[in-house]
Amino acid sequence: MSGSGSEEEEYVVEKIIDKRTVNGKVQYFLKWKGYDESENTWEPHENLECPELIAEFERKWEKKQEEKKNARKLKISSEDDAKEKKKKRSTEPVKAQPKVETNKLNGFERGLKPERIIGATDTSGELMFLMKWEGTDEADLVRSVDARTKCPQLIIEFYEKHLTWNNASEDNK
Repeated sequence: MSGSGSEEEEYVVEKIIDKRTVNGKVQYFLKWKGYDESENTWEPHENLECPELIAEFERKWEKKQEEKKNARKLKISSEDDAKEKKKKRSTEPVKAQPKVETNKLNGFERGLKPERIIGATDTSGELMFLMKWEGTDEADLVRSVDARTKCPQLIIEFYEKHLTWNNASEDNK
């Protein structure tokens, strides 16, 4: 064993949790093997050496995107059917269709209970928290203004966990 100490520590990706694109570059949100979920990080695709995990994640991601697309098509189709029926029965009163949200509903909107905040970002120009939900492996980005009203204690715990202190004696060196 050499005493040079120049060997780089290797981190192993346990699983890929999410994906985003920032400035045209794909990044993955990673759970590191042997580390707590609070240590999860966003990493650029080109830094990763786990093609099998990426391929598996991308298969699941594409399937989810296809399901969302099909669900939207189904909603649009049912809305079109409702419009046709309304035309045919123009003399009968018709109940208004509820407005369908095309964006994915976050956990609060689905009635899920927040478990903890995994991370925070402001890449969209607004502070967002990556929220882990109780009883599921899912995580959603949640607007900080929503989290402040619905789970302020989790925000405090997140900030306390990530606080760093400057030592006054170090500042004077």
